[in-house]
Amino acid sequence: MAFFAFKQASGGDREFVFELKDEGRIAKARKILSGEETSEVHVMGRFRKESKEYNPGFSYHLDPDTVYFFSYAIEVCDANMNYLEEHLDEAGGAFLPGAYWCPWDSRLSREIEA
Repeated sequence: MAFFAFKQASGGDREFVFELKDEGRIAKARKILSGEETSEVHVMGRFRKESKEYNPGFSYHLDPDTVYFFSYAIEVCDANMNYLEEHLDEAGGAFLPGAYWCPWDSRLSREIEA
């Protein structure tokens, strides 16, 4: 298991921390951070309306089993991390259907050291 953080250009200085359990996805995240992977660099997954201690300031988290990296995604899953926090009660229906979140401007910022 490993923890990573991403930022959004539209999110200011805030970071969103997420957990990865899959060794292949952990390796891919490290390749993104090293600059080796330059195509599939944005974060996508299903959010759960539950806070996690590793991601302070947010009332939701990404389900580690659903996180992967993408180049392009449909617009319906794009949202700013702050906007999602502010409208979490509406999320999962017409807003971010199926609880899938794919912030287009997400960029990995670092791996969180244990």
